Amino acid sequence: MKTALYPGTFDPITSGHIDVLDRVAPLFDRVVVTVAVNQSKQTLLDAEQRVGLIEESCREILPHHEQIEVRRFDGLLADFAREEGASAIIRGLRGLGDFEYEMQMAVMNRRLLPGLDTLFIPADERYRHLSSSIVRDLARHGADLTGLVPPAVASALENLPTP
Repeated sequence: MKTALYPGTFDPITSGHIDVLDRVAPLFDRVVVTVAVNQSKQTLLDAEQRVGLIEESCREILPHHEQIEVRRFDGLLADFAREEGASAIIRGLRGLGDFEYEMQMAVMNRRLLPGLDTLFIPADERYRHLSSSIVRDLARHGADLTGLVPPAVASALENLPTP
């Protein structure tokens, strides 16, 4: 069974993330969306909220949602990949700035777990400008998030207090 990990903070998951999942899911038997829990990182949504919104968004939107699992993790991604029997990591790239950092991570993960490949998926042009941090800022100011995030995420974020 070919398993891939799609790691990230996903605070929140965006339409760009969903697009990457939609494109890679048919390539693997199983894709584990790996929600990073980093105690030193201040997130808008807690880990359980992020996991729930990802699960709901995948069920609502993706035709291949049965083969997508969502799990939390804290620690080294290579260790989690070993535990899950994953042979690949999926990373979306919006531009060259993303590539530099992601390449360093790919080399280190392969060093920690030989045979673990990283697949770089270029962002669809509709989502190159989109990031979770932009969505968080827009949500805090009550902006319309239609098309930027899945409907479940938009509903969850519309109740945020505005500055």
